[in-house]
Amino acid sequence: MTRRPHTRPPVLADVARAAGVSVPTVSRVLSGSAPVSADKRRQVLRAIQELGYRPNAAARALVTGRRSIISVLTSDTTRYGYTSTIRGIEEAARAVGLVVALTMLDGDDEESARVAVDLALDQPLAGMIVLEFDIQGSWALAALPDTLPVAAVSSAGQGRSVPRALFDDHAGARDATNYLLGLGHRTVHHVGIPASGRPSGRLLGWREALEAAGAPVPEIVESDGTPRSGLDAGARLARRGDVTAVLCGNDEVAFGVIKALQDEGSRVPEDVSVVGFDDHPLAEIWTPSLTTMSQDFAELGRMAVDFLLGRLAGVPVEAARSTPRLVVRKSTAPPAG
Repeated sequence: MTRRPHTRPPVLADVARAAGVSVPTVSRVLSGSAPVSADKRRQVLRAIQELGYRPNAAARALVTGRRSIISVLTSDTTRYGYTSTIRGIEEAARAVGLVVALTMLDGDDEESARVAVDLALDQPLAGMIVLEFDIQGSWALAALPDTLPVAAVSSAGQGRSVPRALFDDHAGARDATNYLLGLGHRTVHHVGIPASGRPSGRLLGWREALEAAGAPVPEIVESDGTPRSGLDAGARLARRGDVTAVLCGNDEVAFGVIKALQDEGSRVPEDVSVVGFDDHPLAEIWTPSLTTMSQDFAELGRMAVDFLLGRLAGVPVEAARSTPRLVVRKSTAPPAG
């Protein structure tokens, strides 16, 4: 029987060589103890995956004692923004030997959020990350003890003071609205989605752009963020007869709005232009392909893990902000005539 040659496990120097960076850079990526550019971070994580590198005890010592679990509090695991953020958290946590445990916030009051928090706290936690995309996330964040290292992914920096990976919905919605006004539309209608206990940044940015341009501010059409509610919203907009441009709170709502407009006899974009938010994987292959505000949710999740590790290492961190980027596709055009 031929004996397989012994192969030593990869070490930090091997990861650094494969990624084309220095050993201290790899260490900073693993510990989150200092900022690292997004490109270098991706190079390091790719090298870790390709080499099968497993963090040693020094990296694991970043957590408190033997505690090696990050609890993620979220109200949803099906919607694109939520799932992509969780994926980024899991990738970054796995790279430093931490395990991610999900705790669902599936109630509709503050007491249910406290119950979920208590359930999560029963685990041997290194820290906790809250997806503060909605009111349930805000309730959970407020219920967490001050003694636990906490980070959040959010669209606003209000409320409890914790390190936040922020996506700038306000600026994104303002840019999207200005783009539609720039095409020549007299105004832009808005289909809103639930927010985290305060007016959403997407709503505020939309209104700010209209007011700054001196354009009429139409009544908001509410939705619950799902394609089905987008269908209902689109049917209501089609019946108004004066709608030429719509900014939707997310892409899934936009899919429903487009389908409803088409069912009611309106052409997109010839009669009505539609812009979404988030750059869902289906946005590019929808009919017509969806103009949207793209944001990297997975990167936000990785940033939140870096913030949490920074807190565990005693490094002061506050927030980092990411601004959505306009991706123009075929669902928008100047108004007819």
